[in-house]
Amino acid sequence: MQSWQMQTAKARFSELVKHAAQEGPQDITLHGQSIAVVVSRELFDRLSGNEQTLVEFMRASPLAGQDEIEFERNPGLPREIAF
Repeated sequence: MQSWQMQTAKARFSELVKHAAQEGPQDITLHGQSIAVVVSRELFDRLSGNEQTLVEFMRASPLAGQDEIEFERNPGLPREIAF
């Protein structure tokens, strides 16, 4: 994994993103300590389980195509807010 100092990462951001897409994760450091990792969208989606779009997810729902969906509401008072 290539490492980039924060200042360099900011100055060469488009290059950083290209490296993430072509070569894999890129480490960002600040004062010698790793603080972030830039990854490609493809890798992020694979790791986070977001391989479906929201539209695909909604179309796969068992409720898809139902015109009248009724949700039960709790008739009780809303919860107390503590300040």
